[in-house]
Amino acid sequence: MQSSKPSKQRKRLFQAPDHIRYKHLSAPLSPELRKEHGIRSLPVRSGDTVRVMRGDYKGFEGKVLRVDRKEYRIYIEGLTREKVDGTTVLVPIHPSKVMITKLNLDDKWRKNILERKKKTKGVSGLKSQKEPEEKQSSEAKKTKKASKKPTRRVQKSAENVVENKDKKDKNAKVEAQEKKVRTRRGKRKSEEA
Repeated sequence: MQSSKPSKQRKRLFQAPDHIRYKHLSAPLSPELRKEHGIRSLPVRSGDTVRVMRGDYKGFEGKVLRVDRKEYRIYIEGLTREKVDGTTVLVPIHPSKVMITKLNLDDKWRKNILERKKKTKGVSGLKSQKEPEEKQSSEAKKTKKASKKPTRRVQKSAENVVENKDKKDKNAKVEAQEKKVRTRRGKRKSEEA
């Protein structure tokens, strides 16, 4: 998103079209599913099994009955509340507060999405084994760079900064002298009159 203004962020959230709302309704996968598919999160679909991770219903696990894209909420089987008149209603839960424990893979398109994401992330899963070595080597390079003497460009820029300060000091002195001269002239004119 382009804007960092909260009002514009909210506007985009509330006025988003369905294909973007679908992505907003994503939830993290359980550690087992992460290892299996190599993906952190997926949009929640009806038929997925989820566990509530936050709020009054923390720990509740059930199948997703309905996904409400308009209100950004999901409804879980068995998660109900009794109204004052005695009827039971499903409790709406935001998908960011749940974790997907079992995926509904009846849809071939969803399988294709999983395969495509697995290819882009890499076969080994979320993080490869080479990353820690790369981090160590990059840290070693940084320490080597820090120990080197400053380059010619850095020295020149430091000299420019010093020169600019000297120029500012000179300009300030000249302005102060001119001000004194102006005030003297002003006094002389008033004395003559």
